[in-house]
Amino acid sequence: MKRNPLTLIIGLLLIIVFGLLLFVFQVRQSEVAVVTTFGKPTRPITQPGPYLKWPWPIQKVWFFDQRVQNFEDRLTEGLTQDGFNLLTSVYVGWKVSDPTAFFPRFAGSANPIAAAEGLMDQWLGNAKSAIVGKHPLTDFISTSDNGTNFVAIENEILAAVQSQLHTNNFGLQIEFLGLKRVQLPESVSQDVFARMTSERKVLADRYQNEGEAEAQRIRSDAERRAAELLANAEGQATAIRGKGEAEAAKSLKVFQQNPELASFIFRLSALEGSLKERSILIFDQHTPPFDLFGAGSTNLLSK
Repeated sequence: MKRNPLTLIIGLLLIIVFGLLLFVFQVRQSEVAVVTTFGKPTRPITQPGPYLKWPWPIQKVWFFDQRVQNFEDRLTEGLTQDGFNLLTSVYVGWKVSDPTAFFPRFAGSANPIAAAEGLMDQWLGNAKSAIVGKHPLTDFISTSDNGTNFVAIENEILAAVQSQLHTNNFGLQIEFLGLKRVQLPESVSQDVFARMTSERKVLADRYQNEGEAEAQRIRSDAERRAAELLANAEGQATAIRGKGEAEAAKSLKVFQQNPELASFIFRLSALEGSLKERSILIFDQHTPPFDLFGAGSTNLLSK
């Protein structure tokens, strides 16, 4: 009986397809794989592409997602260095870095990723308790340090968890870690606020005392300079008065030689002072210095 060539071709193709399914497997870009031989891991695969294998039960391929997994641990309570209870939680980005090391620990779980995160949650809880106990509460809530203490605490937690990973060699790698939530239990919030208020009052009093001391220093300096200026001014005034008295003494000798001329000059100066502005004067010609307008003054001028 002759067979249809098309049937033969289809049968051959099916055999090839089944052969490929038995002997070839594909690793995607987002995956890593480990090949086990009789249940033992023998070949890790970290690059995407097609690979050959022996059919089951000789060899079996286990696939794991190698993309970065985002994980947030539970909120745990720890005691700070200065005795305050603090609730913290962190977010973590991690991925499978070594499928050969990851497989023996987590392949038996129904969900290896969830199993790895459960173990990581324990490590994070222990690391946070240890690190929180090394720092006072102000390192977590202070804004005066531009967040440098906060970043240092995150780095300390990251270093502690990475140390656990390297020690146990579970084939995990942490890409990033940060504190997501930091809060106080409601039972201690009022005590913390009272303490913070007290600390701020101490700072305010200190700044006020420093300001008053600076104001007193400025006042003392101003008073000292004012005293120096007054002393200099008095010295200059004394010198000017001395010169004036010396000049007056010289003039006095001249006036003593001609008293009538001296009297005339004094009255003339007084009259000049009273006539500086445009005005109408009503005066008695017998009252100095207006007696200059009398007949006697005319005789003095004629001399």
